[in-house]
Amino acid sequence: MKALVFNTFGGPEVLEYTEIATPVIGPGEILVRMKVIGLNFADIYRRKGNYHLAGNPPYILGYEGAGVVEKTGVNIQGINVGDRIAFADVPYANAELVAVPFEKAIPIPETISFADAASVLLQGLTAHYLTRDSYAVKLNDVVLVHAAAGGVGQLLVQMVNLLGGKAIGLTSSKEKAAAAKRAGAANVFLYTDDWKRQVLEETNGKGADVVYESVGSTLQDSFAATRVGGTVVFYGMAGGDPAPVDPRMLMDTSKTLTGGDLWNVLTSREERVARSNELFRWMEEGKVKVSEQAKFALRDGQKAHQYLESRKSTGKILLIP
Repeated sequence: MKALVFNTFGGPEVLEYTEIATPVIGPGEILVRMKVIGLNFADIYRRKGNYHLAGNPPYILGYEGAGVVEKTGVNIQGINVGDRIAFADVPYANAELVAVPFEKAIPIPETISFADAASVLLQGLTAHYLTRDSYAVKLNDVVLVHAAAGGVGQLLVQMVNLLGGKAIGLTSSKEKAAAAKRAGAANVFLYTDDWKRQVLEETNGKGADVVYESVGSTLQDSFAATRVGGTVVFYGMAGGDPAPVDPRMLMDTSKTLTGGDLWNVLTSREERVARSNELFRWMEEGKVKVSEQAKFALRDGQKAHQYLESRKSTGKILLIP
């Protein structure tokens, strides 16, 4: 089978489209012929060597995708050849065929396309647990969303709205601000402006009820834009490590700092399927919409990585085997 691999860490140029052995599935696995593969920043970090990779080269990136079951292991029940399957956390997805453990296989409704399933699972399930578990958004909550034009950001904005809150976005450019507004943000401020003051003015001096913080280096600023008794949810550090937080500040302001990681939530197949089904239902009802995707052939993986690293994209980037 064909796969996108790399043998040394580095830039997009280390990626090679080549022939490798077809995976051999175990008794509790299914073999999925990939239709669409999701590209994420985690793939960039792994390619550069920032994230740990198990095994030896050639390495295969990719953790998210959708396709059709081609073969099932001997112990598999409830999944059959020809079924439409997606996953959010299965390694070696940058290939024509992927061995998927049964507990990580998520059935795709007929109403959801392969492209939308591959676009929404990793980022959509992240936005789902952030708004359901890390901080349960309530009616009339004012919610500040960092990187609101990004994949998770646009989905957060939509979920805040469907749960009855008001989303305020932060972006790095006017073009991205327009994308966040199209997703449903009530207002959007730029990082280059005095956005802390703007958020306070927008909230009549109070501050946001909750801030979804994915930049890291802006953590202290997020607290400044949060109301007394409010919450900051820290779930990413795309802009660098955060400064240490003084517990005395938390005590004096009654503010809460909480963290979030998707893999602490997706602990069973039941969790994966239940949360995905709610996400798919919101999509079917038109409450959550997937932004326009940029599609690259898997053989053009270098170009896809270059585009993602350019920070010019606002929607999902997909690889097509």
